[in-house]
Amino acid sequence: MRDFEFLQPTSVAEASRMLADHGDEARLMAGGTALMLVMRQRMLTPTHIVSAARLPQLRGIEFDAQRGLRIGALERHCDIAHSPLVRQHVPMLAAMAAQVANPQVRNQGTLGGNLCYGDPSTDPPGCLLALGAEVRLASSRGERVLPLEDFLVDFFVTALEPDEVVVDVRVPPLRAGERGAYTRFRRTAAEHRPLASVSLVARVEGAVCQEARLVVGASVPVPRRLPRAEHFLRGKTVTPEVTAEAADIVAADIAALDDSRGSEAYRRDMVRVVTRRTLANLFGIAGDAQQGGELK
Repeated sequence: MRDFEFLQPTSVAEASRMLADHGDEARLMAGGTALMLVMRQRMLTPTHIVSAARLPQLRGIEFDAQRGLRIGALERHCDIAHSPLVRQHVPMLAAMAAQVANPQVRNQGTLGGNLCYGDPSTDPPGCLLALGAEVRLASSRGERVLPLEDFLVDFFVTALEPDEVVVDVRVPPLRAGERGAYTRFRRTAAEHRPLASVSLVARVEGAVCQEARLVVGASVPVPRRLPRAEHFLRGKTVTPEVTAEAADIVAADIAALDDSRGSEAYRRDMVRVVTRRTLANLFGIAGDAQQGGELK
């Protein structure tokens, strides 16, 4: 690993100025789980590391009945998984956070760092997208708020400007009748990253899906909602036949990756299976339902 200078700003404005001053030679570090890995592999060789550890604005988990959940960018995955506020108000998010990577990463990695890395084969982006989350960004020039779908641009690419810092993530409160489910698929228990994931938030009345936000992650370059499947589900009584048809629509509409972890055809097949089981879990359909929110 190349030598670097370790900078410790105490405000977002100061961190922003440091990032601007050193340009491409600087990187912001939160938990460091991804950054240290790519530096050890010499994929990145920054001369300056700007630590976010002393930025109090990036900490805290709070809930407001009108605005919803606020999660500071430096909150770790384990903090989110165990937070009473998250468990009470957005249990889907807590359940997802409890599955991220492995215990070492969950106890060190942060939500903000995860989103900034832009890795498509990770859990939080798809789940947060289905929940309608927004990201608050700040720099010495001011602040802006982006819907998560605008923040996630492409494969390992986000809308974050070089001098910007992710301050927090905002999740709006679930509306009456809304509930969510998150399911991931790993080929083996030894893998830490999902090959496919499906996030679903639906407004439910009995067995009827009044409205749905359905997102596929991990098997695609960037998580995205599936509008044709959402439209298909709207107003339908969800039966095994409906879940199967919705899963076929999802599998047909994704731009599946084709790489060393799985072929395009294999990823489509697994997205189809995970979609069907996610719907079955949410609507309590016996047979297809899978306990624990994960397939192996």
